[in-house]
Amino acid sequence: MKARVFWQETLPFPPPLPEAEWPTRVDVAVIGGGYTGLSAARTLAQNGVKVAVLEANEIGWGASSRNGGMALTGLKLSVQTLVRRYGIEFARRLFDFSLQALDYLEKLIQEEGIACDLEHSGHLIVARKPSHARDLQTEVEMLARDFGYPARFLARAGLGEEIASEVYHGGLVDERSLGLNPARYVAGLALAAARQGAKLYPRRRVMRLERQGNGFLLHTSQGRLQAEKVFVATSGYTDAALPHLQRRILPIGSYIIATSPLPEALRLSLIPRRRMVFDTQHYLNYFRLSADGRMIFGGRAVFFPESERILQESARILRKEMEYVFPALRGVEVEYVWGGTLDFALDQMPHVGEEEGISYALGYAGHGVAFGTFFGHTAAQALIAGRLREHPFANLPFTALPSARLRFPLLVLASLWYRWLDLVA
Repeated sequence: MKARVFWQETLPFPPPLPEAEWPTRVDVAVIGGGYTGLSAARTLAQNGVKVAVLEANEIGWGASSRNGGMALTGLKLSVQTLVRRYGIEFARRLFDFSLQALDYLEKLIQEEGIACDLEHSGHLIVARKPSHARDLQTEVEMLARDFGYPARFLARAGLGEEIASEVYHGGLVDERSLGLNPARYVAGLALAAARQGAKLYPRRRVMRLERQGNGFLLHTSQGRLQAEKVFVATSGYTDAALPHLQRRILPIGSYIIATSPLPEALRLSLIPRRRMVFDTQHYLNYFRLSADGRMIFGGRAVFFPESERILQESARILRKEMEYVFPALRGVEVEYVWGGTLDFALDQMPHVGEEEGISYALGYAGHGVAFGTFFGHTAAQALIAGRLREHPFANLPFTALPSARLRFPLLVLASLWYRWLDLVA
């Protein structure tokens, strides 16, 4: 078993990029070289803005090349929760934004000719408990009645048409979601941004920002840069250089194993329609088949960001879960294990805004493939027009902890709380 990211081994990584001379000044400095930052840079450059993307590691190194490759409809929160929290009209606006994000993602991939194994596979949510199945049925009814959106509920007896597992009590089928190879996609997005004129700088960690006149001076690991505006797209890797945002984001680890390629008859028996699947637990499992027939099986095996010890423990937990869900995979070879860090706001909602003169988009809570791409694009459009406050996600309360040092103890408490909920709820 290799402690390496399977997706990154499907192409040259880091992706080859045009070399860019270090500038002294730009219109916009984008911090973070993942989906959001690259998408924003592409749109800014298309509109004649001089933009530099500063990435602490390799371009696309973080969650953008490490996730499960699921571009999903909706948000982390169910539409039932969105309606309770925000009211029906605003909930509709938020849900519609997720559909626009998928449309934009697919259009971008087609326009730029990005070869990323795009699949119109749809997704399946599976209920780990009978009460969860009732919630999924209510979700389907509300989507149809209040959102005009077609999803389909499957009772336990009908799940066999979608998944060869006996552990679930019902399911929700959504045909709209997309699957892709995330590393191939982020590499293609980086090249697309560079073609438009954005300058990409890997291994340029931003250490400190300071106000300088009407703009900013960025102190990086390899030099200084003046920028009129700063746009932050660091997601779960937001660090102490941006303390006002670091206190608002919980970095939650997510881990994945990948098997060796499965025989065709076996993989088609497990997930006949190649859906992307995830369950209703807080410590959820999510899984799908790769283009070459591997089972990609991930989950919140532990909540904490990756380390060597946590990686090995996660591999053990995920293998046990995979074999519980699919007994037919007992003893199959697991070739890869890796982890990444997701960005959760305290309200589990994405956020766009500006604070202390610095703009940002982050907090995707595991829905970053389509949302990160579209948030980068729409935030860049709003920045150009000077209308960031009109973005649909710009006016949600964005709660901060008193200190970033409280994030770890909060994660400990949250992990215990959600373990308890998965047992009793």
